[in-house]
Amino acid sequence: MEAMAILRLAVVFSILTSFSLLAGSSPSPSTELQIVTAESRIDLTSHIVNVFLTLKVENIGESPASEVLLAFSPTEFDRLAVVKAAASAGKKKKKSYLPLDVKPTDLPDGPNGTKYYLIRLLKPLGKGEAISLEVLYILTHSLEPFPVEISQSESQLVYYRDSAKILSPYPIKQQATFLKTPTSKVESFTRVVPTDRANTELRYGPYEEQPPFSYSPIIVHFENNKAFAVVEELVREIEISHWGSIQVTEHYKLVHAGARHKGAFSRVEYQSRPNSGVSSFKNLLAELPPRVHSVYYRDNIGNISSSRLRTNFKKSELLIEPRYPLFGGWKSTFVIGYGVPLEDFLFEAADGTRYLNYSFGCPLAETVVDKLTVKVVLPEGSKNPSAVVPFPVEQRTERKYSYLDVVGRTVVVLEKSNVVPEHNSPFQTPYPFGEIWKNEPTLELLTVRLNISRSSCNFQSSKDHMSSYNCVDLASERWYAENCLQLHLQG
Repeated sequence: MEAMAILRLAVVFSILTSFSLLAGSSPSPSTELQIVTAESRIDLTSHIVNVFLTLKVENIGESPASEVLLAFSPTEFDRLAVVKAAASAGKKKKKSYLPLDVKPTDLPDGPNGTKYYLIRLLKPLGKGEAISLEVLYILTHSLEPFPVEISQSESQLVYYRDSAKILSPYPIKQQATFLKTPTSKVESFTRVVPTDRANTELRYGPYEEQPPFSYSPIIVHFENNKAFAVVEELVREIEISHWGSIQVTEHYKLVHAGARHKGAFSRVEYQSRPNSGVSSFKNLLAELPPRVHSVYYRDNIGNISSSRLRTNFKKSELLIEPRYPLFGGWKSTFVIGYGVPLEDFLFEAADGTRYLNYSFGCPLAETVVDKLTVKVVLPEGSKNPSAVVPFPVEQRTERKYSYLDVVGRTVVVLEKSNVVPEHNSPFQTPYPFGEIWKNEPTLELLTVRLNISRSSCNFQSSKDHMSSYNCVDLASERWYAENCLQLHLQG
């Protein structure tokens, strides 16, 4: 009997412990919200997939709701590059938008591994109240070439996989999904009644009274001959000189990420037949800042002259053309460099702190960057820099030594993966600057003077076996040493 009592107590304790663990875990999606209307518009006209969601969310519960969840399948979640949301009010031309904070959540996965992003509302949604939300999310590497290999004369066909019904943790009263393809050539698509097709648009729905986490898989097989330009790795170095300008150097590893080219390449066929190599691309457009100068474009062989630069007071456009057209699976490695005026991008705050205001991202239009590294090389003497970027990035500092440097230059390194054109936003790099380094050219000349003097002195000593340092300006050397020591103590 005593053993049975102990067993009962153990079971009760186990149950209570389980309830306490559940109570302490992350909350589950609210069941007090419902989506009155939902519309999804999926743009498949490029190799970058843009999805526009319009949602009308209503609070049907008793307590206020301050958050709305967006649901994504595991595959979509891994391919997300951008997620943005805004609250909309008004109609047509009088419509206004208020940006909302969006971020991934640590909620437990939903059915079938569903993952969430959280939209934080500007004010809680009361009982019976509704709000209209506009959501944009961008997917990369979501179009699968099929067949995976094509010849020079064939068009490129791709698969797109999604759901006819919008994945959501809330019930949806009415919804529809629209897909736009680049051409009207659609080989096949999954039919989920009702389904309609007109020219380049597919419509799934409307569907009514759908429960949470409804999902109807679809596959669309269509023609897409857009340039599948992917930069596997891009390193941008932005070097600041207070006595000159800002010099930008960009190292590209470019690949055509579409269906791989099979068979031999015929230059004659490519130039004589308009439809030959229709899925390849022979040039790309780089959007550079206005007033650029000293522009160059080269690869490992040397300078590439097949480029054209157009400038005006708003922007500069550099049309680059590799040495050969790029077909599926082909790669090209090259460097673009240019200078920009210091006064356009470097500013000084009221407290004397200087800061760089420059554009993050890749200048090449309609490209995906798998790995982007931005290096901001600050002038010698800069201390405690930290970049301010409008989205999450990995950040660290390192040191670089250049000509005539005394203690080296601080480099702010920013890294981000899965970068798309929407990441071309300004970022700032503030940095305090030591007073002594405002005379940097004087220090550099003095360094050269001392080095030459030491060399001359060593030569004289070895020749005449003398230990005298008459050839060195001792006062200058002492001043230099004291100031360098002071700089190290301040740093």
